[in-house]
Amino acid sequence: MVNKYFYKHSLHHKNMLYLISLGLNDEKDITVKGLEVVKKSKEVYLEEYTSKMQITKEKLEKYYGKKIITVDRDFVEKSIETLFEKARKEDIAFLVQGDIHTATTHIDLFLRAKKNRVPVKVIFNASILTAIGTTGLSLYNFGKCISIPFNNENLLSPYMSLMVNQKNGMHTLFLLDLDPKNNKFLTIREGLYYLKNKGLDENTVVLGCARIGNDDQVIKSGKLKEIMKCDFGQPPYCIIIPGRVHFIEKEALDLWK
Repeated sequence: MVNKYFYKHSLHHKNMLYLISLGLNDEKDITVKGLEVVKKSKEVYLEEYTSKMQITKEKLEKYYGKKIITVDRDFVEKSIETLFEKARKEDIAFLVQGDIHTATTHIDLFLRAKKNRVPVKVIFNASILTAIGTTGLSLYNFGKCISIPFNNENLLSPYMSLMVNQKNGMHTLFLLDLDPKNNKFLTIREGLYYLKNKGLDENTVVLGCARIGNDDQVIKSGKLKEIMKCDFGQPPYCIIIPGRVHFIEKEALDLWK
């Protein structure tokens, strides 16, 4: 016989901080589960510093039927405790483009919530680390993912990490620095210039990618010196340096020439 008292109280909802991944394209990329949580949350926050949104906040608000509060890196790093306090009393949604666990800053947010005994739940989605498979390069064959920052003139570590991946025959994904708040983005041309300046041969085959996962994504394959001349339109951007290429991957790369 079912214990009705136990059954009733086991369904009692616990207030929660929800870290919700939005995917890479538009307002409809959110999962059904994510959208249900957004609609029932007391407050909805959107971070706008780890990537460039391809749509406006107003479009998100219209589709979700909720007011959205945008926050910057300073808020997350210095004032997140105020959000933790709210999450102890009511459901709070924190939205991130792509997937929550792609950026270390969001992993840190998750860990801080746990350390502060704040109930927290992650809702996953597509990220650049998986969507890059649209190039035809196997995700199994990618080595360490590497970032190229703005101030890179005297920085050698990204190039050295590339050399390690190349030695092991692995593909390399370069994520290029961005500062959406100030509308500043490291371009594919600037990223390739850095690699060339550090010693990468200008005849090396590379892929330049823009807005991966979006309806208007751009992927171009060719020699470094050729791709440096290409126009990729709006950010966000990334670069891929293929490693050892399987014949099926070679067929895919030919599609982007």
